[in-house]
Amino acid sequence: MAELLIQLYNVITYALSIYSILLVIYILMSWVPASRETKFGRILEKIAEPYLGFFRKFIPPLGMIDISPIIALLALRFIGQGLAPVFNFFLRLL
Repeated sequence: MAELLIQLYNVITYALSIYSILLVIYILMSWVPASRETKFGRILEKIAEPYLGFFRKFIPPLGMIDISPIIALLALRFIGQGLAPVFNFFLRLL
């Protein structure tokens, strides 16, 4: 059971890392508007926009600069770091 929890933790942290990379790519694609019109850009939009949209509801842009993606990436990072103590707690119970 402990091995299963460790593997689950590894899968979740790996998925969060991949999602973070996809978010960064999507954010960088905003600098080249035509890139979002590609098939890859539309797929990334479907993946990234629901998560980023949540933060855009609460964090208004500062002039021309949208800082919500930075906060979204930080939140994703904190979630990933917060998983370690939770999984360690459950491992100690076993």
